[in-house]
Amino acid sequence: MGKYWAKEVSIDPWAAKGKPKRVDYMQFIPANQCSVSEIEKGIFVCYEIKSCKEDFYSGNGLNFLGEKNYIVTTMQCYKELLEDMRNGKFWKHIHENFPESATHVGVMVAVPEYTTAADEFESPTPINTDKKWKLAVVMPCHYGLRKKSMIELLFCMLRSGH
Repeated sequence: MGKYWAKEVSIDPWAAKGKPKRVDYMQFIPANQCSVSEIEKGIFVCYEIKSCKEDFYSGNGLNFLGEKNYIVTTMQCYKELLEDMRNGKFWKHIHENFPESATHVGVMVAVPEYTTAADEFESPTPINTDKKWKLAVVMPCHYGLRKKSMIELLFCMLRSGH
């Protein structure tokens, strides 16, 4: 309640140069809904869904435009990407290929319900098993500033129609 979602949100869809940006999922979380000033204190959270390590380097969608931003993936994919994150290769890739993207990014992974992220890290469950899944934060996202206005991002969410 009180959180607003949109999927496949296009930002700058008619960009004259370069590729338009698309965010897999965008969420707007107002501080509360009792006054205009509280709504204006709201934050945007962007989620980019990636299925494998190659997907990260494909050149598609690492558009982190919110105050908080998350990569959503499997534990196996996170484990494969962890070394690139530690040695800076991943962050360099974002900086070079998506210069408008924020650097405050966290990671969420799918874990079976009633399982901890630490247990799943030690022994990943195949994603195609018949279990109920939940998302767990394995790398928290620190709050940062966004470059786009609230009006522009809300309009883009509304325009996505999802």
